[in-house]
Order: sequence, then C-alpha cells, then structure tokens
Amino acid sequence: MRYPPEETAEKHARILEQASILFRERGFSGVSVSEIMKATGLTHGAFYNHFESKEDLISESIGDASMKALAAMRDGATAGQSLGQFLDEYLSEEHRDDRGNGCLMSALAGEIAREPAAQCAFTRHVAGMVEGFTESLAKAKKKNASRHAIHALSSIVGAIVLARAVDDPQLSEEILRETRAALG
Repeated sequence: MRYPPEETAEKHARILEQASILFRERGFSGVSVSEIMKATGLTHGAFYNHFESKEDLISESIGDASMKALAAMRDGATAGQSLGQFLDEYLSEEHRDDRGNGCLMSALAGEIAREPAAQCAFTRHVAGMVEGFTESLAKAKKKNASRHAIHALSSIVGAIVLARAVDDPQLSEEILRETRAALG
C-alpha cells in the first residue's frame, strides 16, 4: 500500500525527530532502530521505506538537527538576541539537564568522531555555528572574530560536556557559571 507523499514526508520527519532526541539522550549504540520506530508509533519494518541503514538514519538525523539548530540561531539573531544572551541560554542548567533536546555537539561529538557517515553533516554544523558566532562578533567590531568564535564555541560545548559528566551538582553549576563569566 502506498501512502500519499505528504504522509510519507511527515512520517520521515517524525523518525528523524525521535532518532535525534534518542541519540542525544543515549548515544548511537544506546538506541535501536526498533526503539526509534516505536517512539514514532511506526513498525520496525517501515524503517527501510525511509532509510537504507541505521548509519543512514544517523547521518540524516544529524543534518536535520543541525538545520533546525542553525535556523533557530539565525532567527534569534534576527529577533535581536545577542550572542551573550545565546551563551547564557546555552550555559544554563536547563540546557545541561535536557540532553535529548539540547545541543547535538555536546551530546554527540565524541561518538561522531567514530561515526564517519555522520562527520560530513556534523562538520557543516560546526562550521555554521562558527560562522554565526563570527558574524555576531564582527558586528560588535571584535578583532579576530573568527578566532574568538571558535574559542567561544569550544568553551561552551566543553562546559556542557563537563557539567553533564560530573556527579557534583555544585561543581557542575560552577563550570557553567564560570564559563559564562569568562566569555562575558
């Protein structure tokens, strides 16, 4: 039975969304195709109507999450959100605690280094983030805007990774607070 193209596209988008959340929460090897399909309300068999393999899904979900994150960053900048406001939101306890809906870089960078199929989409995402930060810093007439953009991006991603990894809530909060202050 063939489904209308709109319904097929909607199912495809649901699969990408759920895969992205589950991958960020549990990692690529921590979630099965069956679990992803169950989360979308579809059967395991339907998976192969949308993707050739789990690796194909991983790559496409990284690209989809990246597109959404970069669009949200551009929309925020267009609406007048400063880089400082973006950094404050990024380095928040809410973001730290919401891994599944948070930054794909802080959740998956270590895994993507071992997942060649996802590296191209991830590289485009990192480059897009650097470009967005560079534009904001250049508007603020910051010298060496690209260098500062790479430093800020590396700092905030590393801060979230560390804040999530430690088992001391006070240290976790201090990591976020001090990184915000250092990037001030």
